Amino acid sequence: MFNRILICDRGEIALRVIRACRELGVETVAVYGQADRHSRHVQLADQSVCIGASPMRDSYLNIPNIIMAAKTTGAEAIHPGYGGLAEKAHFAEIVAENGLTFIGPPASAIEAMGHKHEARRRMKDAGIPIIPGTGIVHSDNAQEALDFARVNGYPVMIKASAGGGGRGIRIAHNRDQLISGLKAAENEALAAFGNGDCFVEKYLHEPRHIEIQILADRDHRTVHLGERECSIQTTRHQKVLEESPSPFVNERLRQRMGDAAVKAAKAVGYVSAGTVECMVDHDGSFYFLEMNTRIQVEHPVTELVTGLDLVREQIRIAAGEPLTLRQKDIEFRGHAIECRIAAQDAAQDFRPCSGFIERCNWPGGPGVRIDSHIYPGYEVPLFYDPLLAKVCVWAPDRDMAIARMDRALRELEIDGVTTTLPLQRRILQNAFFQRGELSTSFMAKRWHELVGGEGGNGTSDHAQR
Repeated sequence: MFNRILICDRGEIALRVIRACRELGVETVAVYGQADRHSRHVQLADQSVCIGASPMRDSYLNIPNIIMAAKTTGAEAIHPGYGGLAEKAHFAEIVAENGLTFIGPPASAIEAMGHKHEARRRMKDAGIPIIPGTGIVHSDNAQEALDFARVNGYPVMIKASAGGGGRGIRIAHNRDQLISGLKAAENEALAAFGNGDCFVEKYLHEPRHIEIQILADRDHRTVHLGERECSIQTTRHQKVLEESPSPFVNERLRQRMGDAAVKAAKAVGYVSAGTVECMVDHDGSFYFLEMNTRIQVEHPVTELVTGLDLVREQIRIAAGEPLTLRQKDIEFRGHAIECRIAAQDAAQDFRPCSGFIERCNWPGGPGVRIDSHIYPGYEVPLFYDPLLAKVCVWAPDRDMAIARMDRALRELEIDGVTTTLPLQRRILQNAFFQRGELSTSFMAKRWHELVGGEGGNGTSDHAQR
């Protein structure tokens, strides 16, 4: 086991890693940008190092300063959290080149899954279902895309191959929109990722977004830890509320998706914790979407239904320890829900908000877990992700989990900044949510009853990424 680990992320995930390290007897080093000098992860780590000014590029994305901080503090490994460097293959390579251990998958696996079109090809070769689509197409030579749309029918999805976070995506309902959408997606992807390659795929009408958590060790022993239902997303494709298990998935579908996720991980030589994301159609057909080669924001719901500590397992695997879990040993108990509370104004297109936390009262009681880095007097900066807290609950069944979360959100008080707490309360009280009638169109279709007003651009078809 390591003696000291540097954490190059911030907020609640940095605290989460610090807590796992303490239970393992491992010292921690926190790095921070100037705006985070009073943050909880800086206060609770064994050592802390300011690595730059407040903007992300000067601090949490500043690779030379991160490596220097690791070396000067005697850290043996770097945990990237789930931030900007967690899925950068070149960062994993640089960490290794400097004699440090990257707590995550090998750079080759990150690279293989970071390019959407290449990932689709590899998954198809491995026998994993993928959404039917084209090869790389361009607006100045769109015949393959037009032929695909003619055979499969409109609408179709245009996606940037190097895309992420919803950028480089368009929906085309006819020939003219396909040609113009290809050009727009190319330009957006080129500006965002330096790569304008796009492809076109079949449009799924109101699918569910369901992901499978996996763990794999260096000997490629791989297990899946069941699914998370992540269909409730903003029209900008950001997840809002997650739960496990999915109200849609039965045992047979869970086994099929879990087996496919394990195959996907093995196909790229995956090591560490990771998530295989899928789109699931009304008839139970599922299709590989992408793989997140890092710990996910929503990992607590899996921890709550399995009793496992995923961050602890990440660290153990990175230290060379074998998985002690076997698939037959993993049991799923009860139901868990996570609500993301962010400093955003949902009625104003989820505009980020800043300010000082004047008051902060957390809920408690049986089955309630809070992952947060804020406290009264904490200043919420605009430089970083607006996530303030994750409210998580566990209960023996879904109905009781909903009631428990509703109770927890009624107890929660955060004053000083606008948050998404009112939105989360309305989602919990929504009859469609309570019946488990979910899809990636849930937010867009029910925008007015959830938020009200005209904000939020509730016209997006769905968050199929």
